[in-house]
Amino acid sequence: MNDNDLATGTCEPCQGGIAPLSLDEARVMMDQLSGWTLSHTGKEISRRFEFKGFAKAVEMANLAAWLGNKQGHHPDIAFGWGYCTVTFTTHEAKGLTRNDFICAARLDALTA
Repeated sequence: MNDNDLATGTCEPCQGGIAPLSLDEARVMMDQLSGWTLSHTGKEISRRFEFKGFAKAVEMANLAAWLGNKQGHHPDIAFGWGYCTVTFTTHEAKGLTRNDFICAARLDALTA
């Protein structure tokens, strides 16, 4: 599997009873992303985008929200003057799933 596989993937709807990726599995998946950070618990990935101003930060927040809505996999988004931080986790699984990495790769592809 490579970046393109993730960036063209589609999120699978969460049905409940989904096991999260182990910390080791999450670390392997992280090798396919650039600029993203794995939390110390291995339960979420995040990326901080930096801009010169507020409007671009709002645009990034809107883009991440649009992508999350389209994929049915919604990120946590924080933004302010000059930054937008996007965090993915699968709340149903209480950790990371392939869906999180798909959305991160798709967001990267949209901003490339």
